[in-house]
Amino acid sequence: MPKYAMVIDLQSCVGCGACSIACKNENNLSEGIFWSSKITETVGTFPNVRYHYMPTLCNHCEDAPCVRGCPTQAMHKLDNGITMHDTKKCIGCRYCMYNCPYGVISFNWEKPFKFWRDDEPVLKGCTPSPQEVVRKVNNGTATPYYNPARAETLAGARPKGVVEKCTFCDHRVKRGELPYCVEACPANARVFGDLENGTHEIKFLLGKFRAFRLKEHLGTKPKVYYIRNFNPAAYDRTKGGV
Repeated sequence: MPKYAMVIDLQSCVGCGACSIACKNENNLSEGIFWSSKITETVGTFPNVRYHYMPTLCNHCEDAPCVRGCPTQAMHKLDNGITMHDTKKCIGCRYCMYNCPYGVISFNWEKPFKFWRDDEPVLKGCTPSPQEVVRKVNNGTATPYYNPARAETLAGARPKGVVEKCTFCDHRVKRGELPYCVEACPANARVFGDLENGTHEIKFLLGKFRAFRLKEHLGTKPKVYYIRNFNPAAYDRTKGGV
């Protein structure tokens, strides 16, 4: 049985946000909800200022606090290491959100795709309403673009009153495909694979570079690893001397 993990190369990541856009597109995410997010910060004093960008997602912890705190086992671990969520079992208690130290679980406070259910045009007599666009483009199904494949292992669009989070695109992994954020990354900064496979690229990267994980001191054993970092330092090129 494989044990899946992801390596994110911070030296290669350019902060373009393609991972977040691809994730929303693939998983039918509603407005304001991100399974693939980021931590950004600006450090230093002008003119010596640096911009730090770190992509984030569910860490699929081996010892997942969200799983331990779920009273209905809606949040559970698959044999392949993915932390999965069963929308049908979720009662919306949000214990998983409280227990998660990474803040990567979202709660649906209202029916999804509120914008696309609006029947009022943006400019009356000039533009169609969002609902009219949906009817003409996708026969009124949720949004102008809706991915039916997401419903293979999870609710296609999560209803009001339940939580949702990244699942490593388990529906794609099940078909032998990469998570869509990995597929969409133009810099190949994300590498996904099986930790049990000694010849896999992910094992090579973890062996070559000193990796770190977020909040390792908590003992959750995250399965998202970060390697390298952007180094802005420069120096005058020289061969030295004797």
